[in-house]
Amino acid sequence: MEDSRERVGVYGTLRRGGSQHRRMAGAEWIGSCDVRARMYRIDWYPGVVLDDGAGCVRAEVYAVDARLLAELDAFEGPEYRRVRCRGADAPGFWMWEWLGACDEGQRIAGGDWLKNQEL
Repeated sequence: MEDSRERVGVYGTLRRGGSQHRRMAGAEWIGSCDVRARMYRIDWYPGVVLDDGAGCVRAEVYAVDARLLAELDAFEGPEYRRVRCRGADAPGFWMWEWLGACDEGQRIAGGDWLKNQEL
């Protein structure tokens, strides 16, 4: 991995098998990890709120260049903020945290977006 690349964690549609994974083209897959957070269904996509007291959310960590990082920021939009975090079994990386309201009725038990998708 080049030093100029940043690590990012993705937990929803950008994961392998997710509907938007194509946006990760050019990223280098590092591995999977668990992050302490609460996950919610927002619409066709999830949002997470980082919370050290919460259960785990499954994420994938990738190395991305500055161009792809900017594209991911634009894709996530103003409803999210990019924050530094670390997984239980991964070094520090950027992840997008949901800024909007959360409906507890839409909380995703188990924290794995892909395992909770309707067929």
